[in-house]
Amino acid sequence: MTKQDIVRALCERLDMPKAQAQQVVQTTFDALIDSLVQEGRVELRNFGVFQIKQRQGRTARNPRTGEAVHVEPRSSVSFKPGKEMEDRVRQLDKPQVAQSTPSPKQPAAQFGHAPPNTASEPGYS
Repeated sequence: MTKQDIVRALCERLDMPKAQAQQVVQTTFDALIDSLVQEGRVELRNFGVFQIKQRQGRTARNPRTGEAVHVEPRSSVSFKPGKEMEDRVRQLDKPQVAQSTPSPKQPAAQFGHAPPNTASEPGYS
C-alpha cells in the first residue's frame, strides 16, 4: 500500500475530494514524524509503536574489499506491531498449516526459502 492508496481509500470511504484527502494524509504523516522526533515514541493503539532506538558504533566490512570500516553510532526507527495487527497477521498462517505437507516430487521449503522453480524441467507443466 502506498500513500496514494491511502488517499484513494479516504476519498472512497468518506466521499472526500482528492486534494483534501492528500492534505489529511500528509498532515497526519507530518504530525507522526514531528512527534517521533520530539518525543522519541509514537503509540497508535491497536496498530503499533514507533520508537527511536540508538544503535552503537561498530566495525563492519566492505563487501568488495573486505576492508574493516567503522560505522558511527546512529539513531534509527523501530516499529513494534500492536496486538490486533499481530493477531490478524497470524491468521494468515492458519490456512497454510493444513497445506504445509510437501508433495513427494517437491522438497519442503527450508529456512523460509521458496521451493525451486521446476516449471522448465522435463515432466513439469
